[in-house]
Amino acid sequence: MEHTGQENATPAGEEPTGAAAMFANDRASQHLGITVDDHGPGWAQCSMTVTEIMTNGHDITHGGYIFLFADTTFAMACNYPGSITVASGGDIDFLKPTHLGDELVARGHEVIRQGRSGIYDVTVNRGDEIIATYRGRSRTLPAPKPASKAPKSASKAKPTPSTNAEVQAAPGVPDPTTPPTP
Repeated sequence: MEHTGQENATPAGEEPTGAAAMFANDRASQHLGITVDDHGPGWAQCSMTVTEIMTNGHDITHGGYIFLFADTTFAMACNYPGSITVASGGDIDFLKPTHLGDELVARGHEVIRQGRSGIYDVTVNRGDEIIATYRGRSRTLPAPKPASKAPKSASKAKPTPSTNAEVQAAPGVPDPTTPPTP
């Protein structure tokens, strides 16, 4: 399937939503040099170059960085405009090692989205070689409830302080102000 990239454009003057908003605040992915090449509802493509800090004691890329890269691509694919979607799980299979300087491309796509749950597959490539496959499970969070204004009479009400009697009333919770008995 060919994507034109038109789906990810944010009109001038509007705040980004979905994947664009999430990535704008994703300091971990940005710190690692991950770039979002293109994305739209249900799909994404990202790139990352393996740096020295990403290599392990065997002089290959640490699997955690490959997982993070695939997971970021998954996040770009599952965060539709106007939604906040998080991972409920993810699994990866490492098929080939990668090394310092390797340029990786991850392509993710939606397998199924049903209600607030979804399944997404991501393939991580080095050139034409598949080096890892990832399957992510997503959960879209309910829309936040709009803030309600408290009635004027409630603004004069004083909060009730918590007391030790309230703590003691909870079964199995010791009074933190009483020393333990020997």
